[in-house]
Amino acid sequence: MSQTGPMLEQIWSGLGGGADLPGHVREIGEGSLGSVFAVSDFAAASTAAAGLAVAELIRAQGGPLPDVTVDRRLASMWFSKSIRPAGWSLPPQWDAVAGDYRARDGWIRLHTNAPHHRAAALKVLGVAEDRAEVGKAVAQWPAQDLEDAVVAAGGCAAKMRSLEEWAAHPQGQAVSAEPLMAVTTRSGTRKGWAAAPGRPLAGIRVLDLTRVLAGPVATRFLAGYGADVLRIDPPGWDEPAVLAEVALGKRRARLDLHDRRDRELFEDLLAPADILVHGYRSDALSALGYDAARLQQLSPEIIDVALDAYGWTGPWQARRGFDSLVQMSTGLAAEGMRVRQAEVPVPLPVQALDYGTGCLMAAAAVRALTLRLTSGEMSLARASLARTAAFVAAHRSADLAPLKPESEEDLALETEATHWGEAQRLQPPVTVAGCPMRWDLPAGPLGDSPPRFGTAA
Repeated sequence: MSQTGPMLEQIWSGLGGGADLPGHVREIGEGSLGSVFAVSDFAAASTAAAGLAVAELIRAQGGPLPDVTVDRRLASMWFSKSIRPAGWSLPPQWDAVAGDYRARDGWIRLHTNAPHHRAAALKVLGVAEDRAEVGKAVAQWPAQDLEDAVVAAGGCAAKMRSLEEWAAHPQGQAVSAEPLMAVTTRSGTRKGWAAAPGRPLAGIRVLDLTRVLAGPVATRFLAGYGADVLRIDPPGWDEPAVLAEVALGKRRARLDLHDRRDRELFEDLLAPADILVHGYRSDALSALGYDAARLQQLSPEIIDVALDAYGWTGPWQARRGFDSLVQMSTGLAAEGMRVRQAEVPVPLPVQALDYGTGCLMAAAAVRALTLRLTSGEMSLARASLARTAAFVAAHRSADLAPLKPESEEDLALETEATHWGEAQRLQPPVTVAGCPMRWDLPAGPLGDSPPRFGTAA
């Protein structure tokens, strides 16, 4: 039995939406991603929430409330990969070192895709970039000691904990007390914009300071309904394995926020922006001089949507983290291993924390636009991968079989041009009647655009 409806109601209520609106969502499609948790239901529910926010905005703009249809099979697939290259290949998702390792007393995961994170882990272990040597070195460490050492060195690691261990952990307790989406508002001025027919976010400027993967998923959704999204990355940063997925529909520029001139450019962009989406650690943006008060001073009417890994309260609120690490920390991977009686950690079949949180962030951003349009309220929204993990952990599934393999006949793939070559893209997983999701700019590399919006300020 599908849990999509009840999950959508919980998500929508957490976003402050009216109880009547989820009834306008219809779920189609069959199948589930095999997991001990209701991953496909969560994929469908979180995707539907973002679509429902668009429908609510269309009504606020003076149109009738359109129906929303979510395809659970397509939503599940978009939580993994939506693109199929034609004549070219996607880079590997993981570097040669990243992964799960057996420590002296349990399991630990190293996240080493970023060069500086890889260097930190290798320095702690005292080995070269060789997976076999890393495995031998990890086996000599207690998992907790290695996690502590890698994190202290500026790297990213997570010991595998059970659900019960996480529930007793100080950070697990802090996260459990947080709302799924923490949304606060302040008084402001009602503000509309000249949206195009069928493009309710046309004319909305989004400044995107996010990296893999949840934040870019959120801003990709906003671009799909017409928002002018400008992604800003620091010099040297790259994430080639996911750009064909998440760079879709955006302009992509580079700025060094430690450089005076680039800071001036950033502040010039911030002033006319409608939405700021950022995924820095909770203390990182403040350390650059851009805490919430400063952002509001620079752009009084901006909608602020932020993400972190381990929550906004508690001892780990500033800890680096990624989906795969949070799954290890919060007990999801351990529970999969226990239920399946496996010998290795069994995480979710997709990076559902990233993709689902991205949908929640998109929904919060669009709802914030509706509030600004109808009441003048300005919103500050906070999400975390760990709080999303708690939501997923609360919804179990007995369907352990994998999703039915897709076939060419029933997917109706759409041909698309990208920077790297032609590709085929899955149809969008959600449909808002009369308002198709589409992207006006192709996916491409980071830093290939000047630091400016495409719409007039």
